[in-house]
Amino acid sequence: MSAEINNREYRQQVLKELITQLHDGKSVDEVKDQFAAVFGNVSAEEIAQAEQALILNGLPVSEIQRLCDVHSAVFKGSIEEIHQPSDPAKIPGHPVNLLWRENRALEALVKEIRTRLSFGNSPSDLKDPLAKLMEIDRHYSKKENLLFPYLEQYGITAPPKVMWGVDDEIRDELKDIRKQLDSATAEQLKPRLEALFNRIEEMIFKEENILFPMLTENLTQDEWKVIASEVPEIGLCLIDNVPVWKPAAENKPQEELKKEAGPGVITLPTGVLKTEELVRMLDTLPIDITFVDKDDTVKYFSQGAERVFPRTKSIIGRKVSNCHPPASVHIVEQLVKDFRDGRKDQEDFWIKMGEKYILIRYFAVRSEAGEFMGVLEVTQNIRPIQEITGEKRLVDDTANHE
Repeated sequence: MSAEINNREYRQQVLKELITQLHDGKSVDEVKDQFAAVFGNVSAEEIAQAEQALILNGLPVSEIQRLCDVHSAVFKGSIEEIHQPSDPAKIPGHPVNLLWRENRALEALVKEIRTRLSFGNSPSDLKDPLAKLMEIDRHYSKKENLLFPYLEQYGITAPPKVMWGVDDEIRDELKDIRKQLDSATAEQLKPRLEALFNRIEEMIFKEENILFPMLTENLTQDEWKVIASEVPEIGLCLIDNVPVWKPAAENKPQEELKKEAGPGVITLPTGVLKTEELVRMLDTLPIDITFVDKDDTVKYFSQGAERVFPRTKSIIGRKVSNCHPPASVHIVEQLVKDFRDGRKDQEDFWIKMGEKYILIRYFAVRSEAGEFMGVLEVTQNIRPIQEITGEKRLVDDTANHE
């Protein structure tokens, strides 16, 4: 046991030293041999545990991200494969199979754009394929909203945070390149596009050799079933005609069947509602509602017909700080702290999303005695409201139908 502890501490120390060297300006090539000497034959899970330990000890996620390119340079051909006997990547319709198929589609699209560049196409000829490449956001969103919450439940938090940070960097670079298509030449864009494509391909490798094995090692079939049922909430990336995965049905305990047999009744201070009435009423509101309790845990979200941001049932029970990209976590945490300490009761933000104008409002929820109970997030597309002019009275509307 002492040898195992010593090895673990030694590897963490090596990772720290490598990160420091990268931070000080050394290149991937200059440190990859040292990394390979220590980690070349170590399983992906052990490396993830070492990185997670560093984060728990206070090292910022952004520093761990410096190792991503080193991983890619060394891991190929050296990561210990940890697939289960029945590889879910080969089961049609399984969530891992969907992600695997999306990765093949992303590789094909990247190859197409590279071909256009090699033939000297103008930047305007890249607009359509780069617009299609924006679907990569759905691929990454499925990881962040469907898969990462389960890894967190199993105590695996560092790899998701690092991966999410790199995903965001890829998204931002793709968006910025698309903005430059009308003002830059193909020669100016080519190095940036090649660097972007390399990062996309590196992420594909990390998913299939690090993320997928971690997931298949830990998640149960019931958890995969929940994930599969929520894929449509986010959508697919560059693929269609996906078969429906139908795992074997499992018998529910008798107590669960009894609970589902009849609708419950909820008594409120101003009325009594059946559970279904309350659910449908909240889902019919033209706003998205999310509630986070006083312990910073997501407890509820509404499911309206036209959601502004994707929400999946896997976020229930998740810490709110894990539901946001690493770059914005500190803002969320400060806002919650201001609510908890009584410095604020409300905060509003507004952003443009295509033709939509999104108002995001946060409210401190307090008890009758003023004790902090949690945070309510209300999101709404206010563009239709901004376009309202004049008046439309109920009596006028009635008169028009007589």
